[in-house]
Amino acid sequence: MARIGLAVRAFFAVLGDPETAARFLDAAGGAKPAPVAPVAPAAPAPTLRQASPDAALQLLSLLQRDARLIDFAGENLADYSDTQVGAAARLVHEGCAKVLREHFQIVPVRDEAEGSRVALPAGFDAAAVRLTGNVVGQPPFNGSLRHRGWRVAEVRLPRLAEGHDTRVLAAAEVEL
Repeated sequence: MARIGLAVRAFFAVLGDPETAARFLDAAGGAKPAPVAPVAPAAPAPTLRQASPDAALQLLSLLQRDARLIDFAGENLADYSDTQVGAAARLVHEGCAKVLREHFQIVPVRDEAEGSRVALPAGFDAAAVRLTGNVVGQPPFNGSLRHRGWRVAEVRLPRLAEGHDTRVLAAAEVEL
């Protein structure tokens, strides 16, 4: 009984779909179906490693110490005039710049001037260059450099004493 149902379904499938009819004719004539191209295996997902928070916490501590960044970011700026915010931002900016100068050597990703035309060959480092605008097709790409990007060439963070709690970004201050 199941074969009758299958025959009826096959009849209407062949009647309604030219591709199914062609496959049926090939099978009925003894022709072997065309081999199906194997599906390429998906690229394995990159292995993610757990980042140690110590260096990030140390950097936050330095930015708080020299720029009062955490204090500034935690303030409700609506309570202050634009002049006061501007003066505070200048101090925070100077402190942040000091931390960056003292603890990092930061260099441009690209040496060309911003606005210049650049060519990106096949295999360019997509982690170092982000494509924007009308991204269509495959490399090589030609475009205008909108931002040179930044890369850290050297890190000079202070060494941590054994047992130092990096979660304390700024010690509480008690005046006696």
